[in-house]
Amino acid sequence: DGYSHLSAYERKRLKNITENAKFFAALKLHESAARLNQIATKRQSHVTKRRKPKKVEDETARRRSMRLLRVEPLDIPLLETPAQLGAEEYPQVPFGPLPMVPEDQAENSKWTEALLGTWMRISELKADDADQDTPDIKRYQESLSSMVLSEENIRKVVKARVCSMAIHPSESTILVAAGDKWGHIGLWNVSCRSEEGAHIFIPHSFQVNCMHFSPCNPAHLLSLSNDTLRCGDVTRAVFDEICRSEENFSSFDFLEENASTAIVGHWDGDVAVVDRRTPEMSPELSADIGFRRTRTVHVHPVNKQYFLAAGSVDVCVFDVRYLKAKGNQPLSSLAGHTKSVASAYFSPVTGSRVVTVCADDMLR
Repeated sequence: DGYSHLSAYERKRLKNITENAKFFAALKLHESAARLNQIATKRQSHVTKRRKPKKVEDETARRRSMRLLRVEPLDIPLLETPAQLGAEEYPQVPFGPLPMVPEDQAENSKWTEALLGTWMRISELKADDADQDTPDIKRYQESLSSMVLSEENIRKVVKARVCSMAIHPSESTILVAAGDKWGHIGLWNVSCRSEEGAHIFIPHSFQVNCMHFSPCNPAHLLSLSNDTLRCGDVTRAVFDEICRSEENFSSFDFLEENASTAIVGHWDGDVAVVDRRTPEMSPELSADIGFRRTRTVHVHPVNKQYFLAAGSVDVCVFDVRYLKAKGNQPLSSLAGHTKSVASAYFSPVTGSRVVTVCADDMLR
């Protein structure tokens, strides 16, 4: 055939090229394209274009930024735009302590006082620690299966997406705190059946990532936003500022029973040790633990020097006594996660087990 000097692969390749060329030639694509072009041109010839009139109102409604032009604004009312719930509607929360005044204080001051009074009253009651044993699993399953969700137990507590929650440890009254993505904290007295049982406070400028009632003093509600850690003290009706940072905080947990120190996780992977007794607003120590992302931190319930960090595919146990700025090594690493780990927690009584939630649809 004239191609005997080519290898078997080259002859097969040349054969495929020839067959493909014959196939596309049989389709006569160039003729079809010419016909389509002719039809399109013929149809367009019958279309008459009319000149679009110039809208005068477009020019009058056009506005220039007075701030960019460095010109003082005129006393001319601006055009009203539809209200949208966004971060721009809520001004940045100032630094330092903030009064514990709800958003609707002007209208329902007496109901707010009742809610805060309930929080203060139930915080003074000591919980009964007589029965701290692990409950019987069968009895626990029966209790869960008998639960029902009624309409009166559903309430719009905050205005935007709930990012964190905390439940008061009281055994007599159910008090729930919910933090949303705009930095609002809603307090809901579930035991109060009236509409005035929930109120919204604004202690943060960004989403509330984590909240805990203090284990030694439930009159304190600690809340962590992207840039600040605050303590809501109902006895003084104030949100104190404990720590502030330009880095994004993700979660925190108490290192001691008296809740004076805490371990704080960062979205960029670092962890920090915060001491509430120091006047400075910066952490006592910032440590690189080798994570790309730290979503949750959790302290061992018995041996408080150990804490658990989880994020990306990493789940590790560290000793807070040996933390340093860089070069930290974990005491233990829990392997096997192939996707992002959402959270990891010690078992609450003994801390001898760890449960992890992973995006690979596995509980470990």
